[in-house]
Amino acid sequence: MKAERARLARLNRLERIRAIAKQTAAAESAQAESTLSQLEALAERTRRMAQDYAARGGLQDAAALQQMVRFAGGLQGIAASTSGDAQRARHVADAKMAELGRAERQRAVVEERADKQAQVIAKASEKPVLGSRRATGTELE
Repeated sequence: MKAERARLARLNRLERIRAIAKQTAAAESAQAESTLSQLEALAERTRRMAQDYAARGGLQDAAALQQMVRFAGGLQGIAASTSGDAQRARHVADAKMAELGRAERQRAVVEERADKQAQVIAKASEKPVLGSRRATGTELE
């Protein structure tokens, strides 16, 4: 009985550790999602800026046009780089979400094992129900 209680205590400690790991994974996942949304917004704003500058007209001379084309090209390069960063952030966010799922499954498995162990202990500590005594004599007594 003492070994069973020690096993239950160990399983409960392991469950608490798994719960902490799940919380950590949830926080990391939320951070990755936040970073992803920020990078996607930044990439979109940069893309719009590049399009706006490329569509500008009314320039005075060829030098101004050339300068505008170089500036818009630079913005397009920044937008492409930011889009690549957002794509990498999407992969990281997906991996963090998968890690969160694994952490929850591991915690649930340990919780189930601890519940089963508690049931075993509870069943072992119950006093057995005694069956009815065998009747002796006759029914008339």
